[in-house]
Order: sequence, then C-alpha cells, then structure tokens
Amino acid sequence: MFSRKDLSRLILPLVVEQFLAMTIGIADTLMVATCGEAAVSGISLVDSINILLINVFSALATGGAIVCSQYIGKSQPDQARKAAKQLVLITAVLSAGVMLLCLIAQRGLLRLLFGSIEEAVMDNAATYLFLSALSYPFIAMYNAGAALFRSMGNSKISMYASLMMNIVNVGGNALLIFQCNMGVAGAGLASLISRILAAVLVLFLLGNKKNIIRIEHWLHWKPNGAMIRNILRIGIPTGLENGMFQIGKLLVASLIATFGTASITANAVTNSACSLVFVPSSAIGLGMITVVGQCVGAGDFQQAGRYMWKLTGLSYVFMAALNIGMFFCIDPMIALYQLSAETGEIARELMIWHSVAAAVLWPAAFTLPNGLRAAGDVKFTMIVSVFSMWTFRIGFSFLIGKYLGVGVLGVWIAMFIDWIFRIALFVWRVVSGKWKNRQLV
Repeated sequence: MFSRKDLSRLILPLVVEQFLAMTIGIADTLMVATCGEAAVSGISLVDSINILLINVFSALATGGAIVCSQYIGKSQPDQARKAAKQLVLITAVLSAGVMLLCLIAQRGLLRLLFGSIEEAVMDNAATYLFLSALSYPFIAMYNAGAALFRSMGNSKISMYASLMMNIVNVGGNALLIFQCNMGVAGAGLASLISRILAAVLVLFLLGNKKNIIRIEHWLHWKPNGAMIRNILRIGIPTGLENGMFQIGKLLVASLIATFGTASITANAVTNSACSLVFVPSSAIGLGMITVVGQCVGAGDFQQAGRYMWKLTGLSYVFMAALNIGMFFCIDPMIALYQLSAETGEIARELMIWHSVAAAVLWPAAFTLPNGLRAAGDVKFTMIVSVFSMWTFRIGFSFLIGKYLGVGVLGVWIAMFIDWIFRIALFVWRVVSGKWKNRQLV
C-alpha cells in the first residue's frame, strides 16, 4: 500500500518537524532565562502542567487519526470525514473545559500542585498559566488538525505549520521580552499568538475540498456517539499512558535531586545532549500510525505486520547511526557545557551507557508499539507501559539508585530495564497476532 517514495514523503517532513520543535524549544528556554530566576522558576512550574496537558491533547488527536486512517484503508472517505469532524468537536469542547478550569482555579491549582512557593514565583507562574490556559484550545486544535493531515499521508502541512509556529514564538519572545520588557507575560503572549496562528492555518487548510479528509459545513456540529467512542477508545488509554509517564518522570527527577548538584546537572546535560538522537525514530513512530492504520482498515493484517517490522528496522538504522556518532562526540559535548570534573565524569558515564542502550533497545520499546496502537490494540500497550514505568523505571530507580547506593546511574539502569520489559511483551504481542482482532471500524 505504501511505496518507498510514499514512506519518504510521509516520514521526512515529520523528522524536520520533530527537529524544529526540539531545537527551537531550546532557544525559547534560553530567551526566557533573561527574565530572572523567579520568572524562570514560575515558567518551569507551569510548563510541567503544559507538557502534561499537551500530551493528553496529542493522545486525543492520535485516537482521531487512527480512526480516520482505518476508514481511509477501508475506502470509506465519507466516514473518515465524519470522524474528523467529531475529533475537532470533542477536542474543542474538552480543551475549552480545561482552559476554563485553569482560568478559574489559577492560584489555587498552583498551590495544590506546588505547595507554598515564594510570592514572586507565584506571581510569575500565575501570569504564565493564565496565558497558557488561553492557548490550550488552540494547541489542541492544531494537534488534531496535524494528526488528520498525517492520517492522509500528508505530513508537510504539519511541518510548515510547526515551522511557522516556532518562528512566531521565537520572534515574539525577542520582541516582547527584549524590546518591550514584558518578561513572563511576553513569553506567554508569544506562545499564545503562535498557537492561534498555527491552529487557524491548519483548520483553514482542512476545509480544502481536494483533501480526502476535510471539514465541511462548519456551522453544523452534531455529536456522533459511536465515532466519539471509537476516538476515545484510543485517546483515553493513550492519554492515561502519557500522563502516567509524565508523573513518573517527575518522581524520578525528585529522586535524582537527592543525589546532589553534580548528579542533577549531569542528568540534565545527558538528557539535553542525547535528545536529538530520538528525533528520526519518533517521526517514524508517528508515520507508522498512518501506515499501519490504513493497512488494518483495509483488512490487510499481513501487510500491517510487515510494515511494523520494516519501520521498526528503519528506526534501528537511524538510532544506531546517531548513537555511534554520539559515542564519539561525548568528550567534545561535555567540554561544550563547561562542567566541573566530577559532573563531567558522571555525564560521560551516563552518555556511554545511553548510547549503547538506546541503539539496541529504544526502537523495539517505543517505535514498534505505535503499530499496535494503530491497529486499535491500545489497552495492551497502556497496561504494559504503565506497569513497566511504575515497577521498573520508578521502583528500580529507588532500589538501585537509592537503596543500593548506585546513584544517578542506577536511575538510568532502571530505565533500561523498563525498556527491556516493554520489548519482551511488545514483540510477543506482534508475533502472537492477537492485535489483529482489535480494529476500530
């Protein structure tokens, strides 16, 4: 169903999109750092909320994309268009509800989540949360629209929209923070404007009659219970999985904080330095949702399984190449961060472990299960991921890192054990063929 050229057209723009989101996000952080420590702390606290909610919105968008991909595979474009409209409807309603909750319970929510914090930090966090909350419906709608274009095999639209969003965000930060001296309000306003523009662009392009999936009759919105249930059957488990993952990361970060400044810094540097190696594989995982979803919709499970392995293998090629390059660049990268001797040695050790483990384990643990999700087998992936996260990544972090005295390296070893457990069950699930009976439409 997909030639090599089709796969390239789908995946390469996704690689660019993921890379842009990551690199410009780093630039965004550096620009906000000029606002002062209280501002940076306030933004950091709110960003932990933002990341959690964006993951939930992305999960909902994924549910809609999978349903639409399966309808396209079944050669039922009318049904795909109806499902797309239901996705936009429920995304708008749910994100607006979250926005109102955050606006009404602003300071109370911050106190509940972060306890007693300095007044200056609270003021900055409240300002940033107010502007972030206003942007929730727009980032949710952008995610929904981008997912729908991907389900059609058109990832260029989301790439261009992401490029525009990030350029406006960085340019807005430069103007509002540096020129207008608006501080945190400037950073929040720039993000709000960029998300509004991206959402408007994507939704406008979804109205194009040349698209297989398009939104028609914008003034008529009627809920379709069956389609909404199908979308939520994917979106809710995936959202829970993403939410538990973010909560788990916060718990692990709090553990690492007890190991001292050198460990905290080395962990942060390693995460930052190694983040780029995941970009191609993450993009391939997003592409797999479209490819496998359409195959499953067409009832061609043999081809769906073949693409799962093929795309996971492609992910291994990129991960191996990038991590080999990373291995030989460890010392120059550590020198770039200008770390102390103790911190540099810890970071070097973590990077070596990570380069080997990521090349061998990551694609089967994280790219492959996207094929299962695209087939509708989301409950299995959710149960495995949540159990593995809390048992191995969190439980073993405390066991190996704290009680056995290994320190921050023990946290990373626990993460690698988590990956191994996921691989064992996900590979078994694909080989067993039990995922073939989970299609949604």
